[in-house]
Amino acid sequence: MTEFAYRLKSLGTETAFAVSQDAAEFAAQGNKVYPFHLGDLDLPTPPNIMEAAVKAMRDGKTGYNPAAGIPQLRDSLAEVVGAERGISFGCNNVVVQPGGKPVISKFIQALMNPGDGVMYPNPGYPIYVSQINYHGGQPLAYGYIPAAEGFKIDREQVEGMINSQTRLFIYNNYQNPIGAESDPDEMEWVAELAQKHNLWVLSDEAYFNIQYSGKPKSIVSIPGMKERTVILYTFSKTYAMTGWRLGAAIGPTDLMKVFAKLNVNDESCTNHFIQYGGIEALTGDQSGARDLVTELNLRRDVLAKYLNKMSGISCNIPDSTFYLFPDITELYHQMEAQSYEDFRSRVLKETGVSFCTREHFGTPIENEGRKYIRFAYSGIPVDEIEAGMARLKDYWDSFTSNETV
Repeated sequence: MTEFAYRLKSLGTETAFAVSQDAAEFAAQGNKVYPFHLGDLDLPTPPNIMEAAVKAMRDGKTGYNPAAGIPQLRDSLAEVVGAERGISFGCNNVVVQPGGKPVISKFIQALMNPGDGVMYPNPGYPIYVSQINYHGGQPLAYGYIPAAEGFKIDREQVEGMINSQTRLFIYNNYQNPIGAESDPDEMEWVAELAQKHNLWVLSDEAYFNIQYSGKPKSIVSIPGMKERTVILYTFSKTYAMTGWRLGAAIGPTDLMKVFAKLNVNDESCTNHFIQYGGIEALTGDQSGARDLVTELNLRRDVLAKYLNKMSGISCNIPDSTFYLFPDITELYHQMEAQSYEDFRSRVLKETGVSFCTREHFGTPIENEGRKYIRFAYSGIPVDEIEAGMARLKDYWDSFTSNETV
């Protein structure tokens, strides 16, 4: 038997893909599946973006390019991202990446020494803790408190965990999986915390442009934060480019030099011709991106309406991301579920509705009493949402009606 490197024992995975595989196997047996499990998009990349990438390929943009990315894309990212956040960036503040995910790993590699503490959201994107563990850091999970307007960071918990070894803070406003959005007071508090304790901040802004009302805000816009923040930027969500693998790290120039050096060691460079698609995405016709948000908004409203009509469920409706995170505590107990996995698998087998649970986004924090699941509505059209919710309601009603007999 092959003996692998011991550090692989610390490497996690993106657990939604395991749920996706389970649903695919169920569908392969001839069953209908309603896919709410994965934050992928079934909507096409806008045609002007595809045409720009194809043209670049035909024009011979198929070889190596600078490790930090082609200057034209870096300039476009600096201009657009800066303008959206009300601050100034230059080309040297930007290092192009093959997707948003590498920014997490490179942020940790560049700034964390083994044993350093890294604060990260839980529930949250599972790659955060995977990379902290893999590189020998001390993961410090902070939670959220349910509030009338959604979820808020547990400030008391955060302040109680910080010590002299804490070095990094991962902050995901417009949050996956719970859709949490910081109000100005909370964002200012995070900024004050970072400056008081000399923390570097990774601002994961994957869903910054998936907004259904209001104007998005970034912590980097707060005075004193540009110098200690790296923005994780991705084209995946805004432009339906999940499979293109195109993103960027945006931060202080000295740190970006380190990111570029890590690029040399890891990938050499990001795909050449795809970067021209990125330029078109940022500077070209934006109607495709607007249409995407309009469709997602419709899906959100339909899904939320059905969920909030079901007994034993309550669901906040966030103004960003493409996820809903309903509280299913009463229903969970009415079904006498033995675990989150028991709950999920029973629902899949009885209804074909596939979703992730709270446990797919981190181990529940001590004294976390409520039960939650996550629905992604980015990969399923409205008619399928309605059909899936009808199946789900019939099944769940059988438990809630028995409860009242």
